[in-house]
Order: sequence, then C-alpha cells, then structure tokens
Amino acid sequence: MRTSRYRWVILGVATFTQAAAAFFVQGIGAMSVHLQRDLGLNATRLGLLLSAAQLLPLAGLLVAGRLLDRHDERWVVGIGALVVAVALAAGSAAPGYASLLVVLLIVGAGYSTVQPGGGKSVASWFDASQRGLAMGVRQAGLPLGGVLAALALPSLATAFGWRSTLVAGSLVALSGAVVFMALYRRPPGRRPTPAASRVRLELLREPYMKKIVFSGVSMVSVHSGVGVLTVLYLHGVTSMDAAPAALVYVAVQCAGALGRVCLAAWSDRHRSGRYACVLTCLAAVIVGMTALATPVGRSPVAACALFVWLGFFGIGWYGPWVAYAADSAPPGHTGFTLGLAMAVNQVAVVLAPAALGLLTDLAGGFAPAWALLAALTAVALTVTARL
Repeated sequence: MRTSRYRWVILGVATFTQAAAAFFVQGIGAMSVHLQRDLGLNATRLGLLLSAAQLLPLAGLLVAGRLLDRHDERWVVGIGALVVAVALAAGSAAPGYASLLVVLLIVGAGYSTVQPGGGKSVASWFDASQRGLAMGVRQAGLPLGGVLAALALPSLATAFGWRSTLVAGSLVALSGAVVFMALYRRPPGRRPTPAASRVRLELLREPYMKKIVFSGVSMVSVHSGVGVLTVLYLHGVTSMDAAPAALVYVAVQCAGALGRVCLAAWSDRHRSGRYACVLTCLAAVIVGMTALATPVGRSPVAACALFVWLGFFGIGWYGPWVAYAADSAPPGHTGFTLGLAMAVNQVAVVLAPAALGLLTDLAGGFAPAWALLAALTAVALTVTARL
C-alpha cells in the first residue's frame, strides 16, 4: 500500500522538477516585448534565444538516455537541474545579448537530463494501464512552468529589469533539483538494467520510431512557433497591448497543460491505441494554423480562441506521444529510447524558433509561418497514418 501511494509522490516530484527546470526558458515568449525593447531584438534574434537553450540537448539527450539506463534517475536528473540553476545565477550578470545566448546554451545542457529522466522515473512506477495519465500529468509540468513564468517574469522585467528574471529562474530551478534529490526513490526491487555498450541508433529504422520522429518533429515546431510568436502576433496584428497578450499566452499554456493530461488519459482507453490520439492532435493543429493564416486570425477574439485551441492540441500532444514512446521501448532501453526520440526532436526545437522568426521578419507578417507549420504537420499526418 505504501508503495502504491508513493508513486503519486514520485509523480508530483517529477512534475514539479519539470516545471522548475523549464521555468525561465518557457517564459521567454511572454517576455518577448520586454526583450525586444531592452535588448533591441528582432523576431529572428528572439528566436535564437530559444534555439540556444535547445542546442546542446541534441547530443545531451542521447548521453542522458545512456546514463539513465545505467544510473539512478535521482542523481542524473537532480544534477542536471542544479546545472540549470547555476547557469541562470551566473547569467544574471550577463552584460548583453551575446552573453545571454551562452548562458542559455549551458541551461540546455543541464536540462537534457530532466525530460527523459522524469519520463523514465514515471514509467518505472506506473504500469501500462495508468501510464498515459501519469505521463500526461508529468508532462503538464512544462506548460505549467510556462504559465507561472508568464505570470511572474514580465512583471519582474518591468520592475527590476530582465536580469532579475534569471535570478528568479535560478531559484526555481534550484528548488526543483533539491526536491527531486530529496524525495525520488527507485521502485522497490528494481535496479538499473545494464544497457548494451553500443548506441542503438538502428532503432530509428523501426516503424514505431518513424512515427515518433515524424510526428514529434512537426509538433515541436508548432510548439516553438506558438511559444515565440503568440505575444508578438497578438501585439502586432490584433493591436493588443503587451500585458493582455501575455495573459493570453498564460491561457495558451494552461490549455497545453490541460491537453497533456486529458489527451494522455484518453490514450489509456482509446481502442485504436495511443498513437491515434497523436493523429487527432496533428489534424487539430492543421485546422488551427490554417485559420490563423486567413483573415479570420486578425480578429482579436478569434485569434485568442485559435491560440488556446493550438495550446490544447499543439502543446497537449506530448502527453500521449511520450507515453507511446515509453510503451514502445525495448526492455532495458527505456531511457535511451526516450532520449533518442527527444534528441531527434531537438533538431526542430533548435531550428524552428530562429527559422520562424526569420521567415516572419523577411515576409513582414506571420501568415507564411503559420502556413509552413500547417504544411509540415499535414506531411507528418499523411506519412505516419500510412505507417
């Protein structure tokens, strides 16, 4: 009974650490107007900030996956969150934009352990019948961190300057590291499984991994686009003030958190399996992005509704997706499978913010970015539905 109850403690700890480690980076979108003003940034350079935080995980996620298959998640995740905290604390003294880019590179290296580590810890404690719900709750930590950041960081930046937001992010990340290392335990009787010495990149040839990769790349691009461009779009196209636009961003993140829980719980009971829920999210995103690219998206009310829709499906997709990835992993390789899937996603996470910002700057509008994301998602839907 104590073991059965403690898994919910583990779920809460993993969710909190996820939110804490992602707090600052998830808040960059809400601070976009402040950063543009204080550092003189255009959309391209703003997108590069998000890309910098996601660059080192290209390799770091693979390394983290191997470590997680060999060592206790308690220390792998905890030390990674500590790296995030230390980097942000040092970054509060950054003199300008270039230094902030370097800080975010280091933050990304530390954060590499948190995503696959938290996923593996939850997968270890929950069986398949409840794994979708548990994964969804845990993955809701990312948008929940974005909600809290969107509420707190713009006000801090207005009152004390943008450097104060790094101090806040450092303290939050530190709390996540301390809580995880203090409370996380492996399930009773379960020990690290020795992993094969060679890296199993041949997993990418498996049909289930192809579905994971195609859908993941398209949807993280959508998530990046929503994160970078929502506030800028509402401010520039619908003439909404920065403060109300930031509140809409909060609503988008809340919808994403709700989506991760609801869609993942739905995947536990869906007759066609978890991936059918991912296909539903792909279709819903195509509808939302297409509508934003039309004159309908210029209406403040319609734009807000569309962004909330995209938050629910375009952020919520991750719950059933990561549960599907964990279920598909070969025995003894859950950590590496999650790390590999997330590492491939990182290519899009790195490229999408800067590319979408550049496309917006060159086109002088947002419609081409929305159309590109809709087309990319449509390709992923078509390919993976056939698989």
